[in-house]
Amino acid sequence: MTSQVMPLPPACRYRGRMPTSSAPLTVPAPPPDAPVGTLLRHWRQHRRWSQQDLAAEAEVSTRHLSCLETGRALPSREMLLRLSERLAVPLRERNRLLTAAGYAPMYRERAWSDPALQPAHAVVQQVLSAHEPFPALAVDRHWHLVAMNRAAGALLAGLDAHWLQPPVNVLRLSLHPQALAPRIANLPAWRAHLFERLAHQVQASGDPGLAALLQELQALPRLTDEPAAAAAPAQGLPALAVPLQLHSPAGLLSFISTVTVFGTPVEVTLSELAIEAFFPADEATAAVLRALADTPPPAPAGAPPG
Repeated sequence: MTSQVMPLPPACRYRGRMPTSSAPLTVPAPPPDAPVGTLLRHWRQHRRWSQQDLAAEAEVSTRHLSCLETGRALPSREMLLRLSERLAVPLRERNRLLTAAGYAPMYRERAWSDPALQPAHAVVQQVLSAHEPFPALAVDRHWHLVAMNRAAGALLAGLDAHWLQPPVNVLRLSLHPQALAPRIANLPAWRAHLFERLAHQVQASGDPGLAALLQELQALPRLTDEPAAAAAPAQGLPALAVPLQLHSPAGLLSFISTVTVFGTPVEVTLSELAIEAFFPADEATAAVLRALADTPPPAPAGAPPG
């Protein structure tokens, strides 16, 4: 697995030249039955590359690339994989390219509940448990909660139960005014941070589901008493990271986060899984979390006293 002290989930790792613009994407998604040439052109335009750019990176002629995109030539399996690698096409979409060209998919895709992924389950749970007494959670490509440790669950205590019924979308839970948003002291800054992360993920993946999620979150109503300006950064963190600052019964808690992904996945589901670990941004937060971890959980209702 690979840890990144970055505010980004699994994202595009470009080889070669980077897109020259950060403006919102306007390339329409190809239809489900699009031929392989159309898909190749979509990903090239999505990355804002010219045919000359991609041809140089993939070491093919511009004329041959043009023939592939227009359907006058069919790419070999090796050529498709080379172009996909240069364009940093996600594994899920590489399978689509291969299938559109008449080849078998290369990367397996299983449901997270598939017994074949039990070794990955064990790794994820080990990472989450090892991070206690600090919160950590795992999410899939659409930010649905896959697993979390006890410390993360403690921070969600008091929320209406329906917010925690699967599938739980972590971003919706964080930003909805009837869920966690009223507890976030620096909500404007944290919201802007999450929007930027999600926009980067949309650009990297080209996933219309993520684009729709971003639009949904941007349309959520604001809190009536929301601060107009961002809260001050946690002590010792100016200009380093955007903290998550939560109001709690024990006082203000401040966190910074890291993202961990599987470093060399060859399975679609694993390539889209991310573990976000929250670290205390100050000693006061660390002390509160350690104290909570040392507090025994409440006895079930009706249980005899110990």
